[in-house]
Amino acid sequence: MQIDLVSLIVDEYDPAIAFFTDVLGFDLVEDYPSTTNDGRPKRWVVVRPPGAQTGILLARADGEHQRAAIGDQVAGRVGFFLRVDDFEAAHQRMVGAGVTFVGEPRTEAYGRVAVFLDIAGNRWDLLGAA
Repeated sequence: MQIDLVSLIVDEYDPAIAFFTDVLGFDLVEDYPSTTNDGRPKRWVVVRPPGAQTGILLARADGEHQRAAIGDQVAGRVGFFLRVDDFEAAHQRMVGAGVTFVGEPRTEAYGRVAVFLDIAGNRWDLLGAA
């Protein structure tokens, strides 16, 4: 058993794809046209870190309720965790790419950590070895 996908509500597909692939280095695994239950067009877009099993379904907000959740899917908490082999290199690359970090990197019992914001404003932990 495994978790295959988690959804992330975004404003638009293409800028989100660019953020996850160009900035974070994820792979674009799937990008297919689809439709909503009532026949409106949408896309099935999945990104995944290289070598990872769990992916992220980028879901364009549909309606005011979903638009209100963009950037606040977990009520302001860190809700996503990206573990990397080389924390310092990943952090520097992301800073160079314009990623917004909330505070400076720090060392915790579980490793090196720095909180950053994705394209929608959701909080993520960048994690490395202690």
